[in-house]
Amino acid sequence: MTLSFWRYSHLTLAVFSAVFLILASVTGTILAVDAIQQKIPAHKVENFEDITLAKSLTTLRKSYPEITELSIDHNQFVTLQAIDNDGNDVNGYINPATGKIIGTPTKKSDFINWITALHRSLFLHETGRIFIGINSFLLVLIAVSGFALVINRQRGLRNFFSKIIKEYFAQYYHVLLGRLALIPILIIALSGTYLSMERFHLFENKNPTENRETTSTKKTFDLKNTPLSEITKIEFPFSDDPEDYYIFELKDRKIEVNQYSNEIISEELFPASVLLADLSLDLHTGRANSIWAFILGLASLNILFFIYSGFAMTLKRRASRIKNKFKAEESQYILLVGSENGSSLRFANAILKQLNDQGKKAHLAQLNNYTTYPKAEHLLIFTSTYGLGDAPSNAGKFVSLLEKNNQEQQINYSVIGFGSQSYPDFCGYAKEIDSLLQTKNWANRFLELQTVNDKSAEEFVNWVKLWGTKTEIPLTTTPSLYNHIPKGLEQLMVLEKTSVSANEQTFLLTLRAGIRSKFTSGDLLAIYPANDNRERLYSIANNNGNIQLAVKLHPSGLGSEFLNNLEAGKTIKARIINNHAFHFPKKVSRVALISNGTGIAPFLGMLAQNKKKTEIHLYSGFRQKTEITALYEKFASEMMQKQQLKRFEIAYSREENHHYVMDLIQMDADFFANLLKENGIIMICGALAMQFDVEKVLNTICLAKNNTTLAEYKSKGQILTDCY
Repeated sequence: MTLSFWRYSHLTLAVFSAVFLILASVTGTILAVDAIQQKIPAHKVENFEDITLAKSLTTLRKSYPEITELSIDHNQFVTLQAIDNDGNDVNGYINPATGKIIGTPTKKSDFINWITALHRSLFLHETGRIFIGINSFLLVLIAVSGFALVINRQRGLRNFFSKIIKEYFAQYYHVLLGRLALIPILIIALSGTYLSMERFHLFENKNPTENRETTSTKKTFDLKNTPLSEITKIEFPFSDDPEDYYIFELKDRKIEVNQYSNEIISEELFPASVLLADLSLDLHTGRANSIWAFILGLASLNILFFIYSGFAMTLKRRASRIKNKFKAEESQYILLVGSENGSSLRFANAILKQLNDQGKKAHLAQLNNYTTYPKAEHLLIFTSTYGLGDAPSNAGKFVSLLEKNNQEQQINYSVIGFGSQSYPDFCGYAKEIDSLLQTKNWANRFLELQTVNDKSAEEFVNWVKLWGTKTEIPLTTTPSLYNHIPKGLEQLMVLEKTSVSANEQTFLLTLRAGIRSKFTSGDLLAIYPANDNRERLYSIANNNGNIQLAVKLHPSGLGSEFLNNLEAGKTIKARIINNHAFHFPKKVSRVALISNGTGIAPFLGMLAQNKKKTEIHLYSGFRQKTEITALYEKFASEMMQKQQLKRFEIAYSREENHHYVMDLIQMDADFFANLLKENGIIMICGALAMQFDVEKVLNTICLAKNNTTLAEYKSKGQILTDCY
């Protein structure tokens, strides 16, 4: 079955039963706590399983002249109804080995009785039980459809418990907790369904006498070898008359036994439906085991979370709705979207709006709505990848539709893939579409496939620049336009800030993060200086647990002016972005760090964190010597004394004998060639132009000395960059 079938089934069932499930989950949690509390009183005796019927009955007969009934509940508490030697009525918990009273049964509180009635029937009596039974069955279907979705997401049962990529809170924990709670929830649902069906006698034995057995052959009940733990109830004879029998109820049968000879008079086997109902009650209530009751309580709480997270995921997917100004058959620009959670749609909507604002006839649709477009000139496909290389939910039909619907005219196409490099099949579905379109005689590839990692607006802008330049359509290339305003920003306090001067426009800023913040050097700090969706990113260093930035003040710079105006003690709201692709490598013998300007900031933190004393060579380029560069040199000297830095090479482009960081690399060509040959790592941070120049020099060195290209080392993950 298709992914969309399971998803819509899962959602429809959840919507229909949400109110009932909320009530059942809340009351179920309370009843699970009550089941645990019932086991707290010490009314169960030690070595209960070793007590036999013969031993217990003999003791009780000596202690109580008249006994009416003895019962053993699911907690293995033994209750006796009798009259003692003083003629007093006895109704209490006893020690069956000694006959001693050890407790008094108490009635359940009115509150628990009220909760139980609400849980079972919603106070609607038989009608309510029908509703609860139906919703228990719906919960079975919800669990099954959820199981199918997880299998689809994880690409098979074999990967059911493999890593889940965290896209956002609701999605991650909905899948994670869903896997853990699947079995308990299925048991709750199945047992609840059966109990409701059994309540309406759907499994009732039509001929109750067929299980009753009366035999002429003498058969005795072995009291000496029958444990009391196998008994649920004993009805004692009313008198000494031989015609009055013991009635023993075991877990699977009821027998009448002669009180003198122990001969079995009759035996009635309980039907399978009764045994199954008893098992279902144990499983559904947790009455027999406190650990299982605790698990049921957690599962009930998980159902509440699933209702919240499931609807949160649905609302997120529907947040960005498609609103078209022009119909597909009249549009020159067709934008098709494949999106699982709405993020790809957000990017496509931004392009659609800009095209429409410029008088272009553009139409946006889902990939599953692909058809013929008689006036189309450009086909733009924005698609994410679901799970491990599969189509998202609104794109599963695209491949078959592509085969059925051939365009009558030549159309230029461009594919933009959205995904996460944490997955092995990064943008796998986008690559599949790009390859399929290549085989169509009407399709002309306008641009090479472009990919966007982790919804990066900066990477998306790379495609915007290429497509806008080639079509001569001016599209906005500001990343903030394509960024959404994040929620839950973290509050950071300014601890220290250096001053700028006429000769020094760079300043260092130190911020204190919250205790729960986790970051390392190379991560990014995103700030929102205008309190809108415009975002500014800065590479950070971890300086003794604090965030340190190196910022160059630009005239009218939105981010730099905002940060420069901060004073110690002030607070700002920002978010820390995990930039795992630019973290210091853990297992490597030698590392070369290359930076210019403020790009040195994360490297300062990496040096301070180099407790393993990995061999690090730092190459940095600046315009001229300043107070800040003097601080860098002083810090580098301290790191070399601690053996956390091997050497520091610095270039000044506006001093006497000026040269650039590329010149330093060229002078150490042998070092860099050997570094890469011996699986070392090169990390580059700073201006994008510097990155291109450095890579050009390194490529020349690699070709001349290692007879290979820099691209090969890049593919091995030996070149890490974070440039802007």
